[in-house]
Amino acid sequence: MALDTRPPLIRGQDGEGSVQVALDPSLKIEGAKVFAVYGKGGIGKSTTSSNLSAAFSKLGKRVLQIGCDPKHDSTFTLTGRLVPTVIDVLASVDFHSEELRPEDFVYPGYNGVMCVEAGGPPAGTGCGGYVVGQTVKLLKEHHLLEETDVVIFDVLGDVVCGGFAAPLQHADRAIIVTANDFDSIYAMNRIVAAVQAKSKNYVVRLAGCIANRSRETNEVDRYCERVGFKRLAHLPDLDAIRRSRLKKKTLFEMDPDEDVVMVQKEYMRLAELLWAGVDPMAPAPMKDRDIFEMLGFD
Repeated sequence: MALDTRPPLIRGQDGEGSVQVALDPSLKIEGAKVFAVYGKGGIGKSTTSSNLSAAFSKLGKRVLQIGCDPKHDSTFTLTGRLVPTVIDVLASVDFHSEELRPEDFVYPGYNGVMCVEAGGPPAGTGCGGYVVGQTVKLLKEHHLLEETDVVIFDVLGDVVCGGFAAPLQHADRAIIVTANDFDSIYAMNRIVAAVQAKSKNYVVRLAGCIANRSRETNEVDRYCERVGFKRLAHLPDLDAIRRSRLKKKTLFEMDPDEDVVMVQKEYMRLAELLWAGVDPMAPAPMKDRDIFEMLGFD
């Protein structure tokens, strides 16, 4: 089956000069709750996504995590290793997807979480969004999405251009990981604007944000109150979280000291909240100048 059939472009429907790729109806993910996780580069999206996947699995849900970053380290703590990417596996069979078996690109992770790394084109070439689309297409071809309860897209940095916004085509809810600092909140504001723009054409809506690596949440909460957004969880800056990644493990595999148990409970609470369903948010993003003034910079 050919993997290069491309759906039509939608021009200008979410802003002047924009170009979107219309979602091929055959690629719609049916039956699962689908989340796309965004945030500033280095903010801890992969750690957050992996532990959230683990928490969903603890609820008895069938979980698939798709890493959407050329670094292909999204599922590192779930599998304990760097797994081959979809794009590399496809290249190994000259892009004849019919020659692949599911075990060639889907890897078992902690507590049965299914792990896929989409990968990306070489630096400076191609489109990461196209790779994401081909990954979903391959999963559909092998019927791997039919019995999945939760799908989590862990997306590269805070890039929400037409390419890396591709997961928004498939997601029901977008979640933003942030810290309690200017750079992270500034990035969150830009992601809010991008998701709001994409939601004009896609079903995706914002669910809220997660305060990560932060002792306090006062600035995050102030931003949320200003724009009409919501903080879903608070994951403090704990050494146990750093150590879990060094050990190539999820937090649910760490020795149950007080800090670890506290964070495990917060992830379980978040998974239960998201599974029960959160109301869609429609925050009004701030202008750059306003966010500088609000956070005390001039």
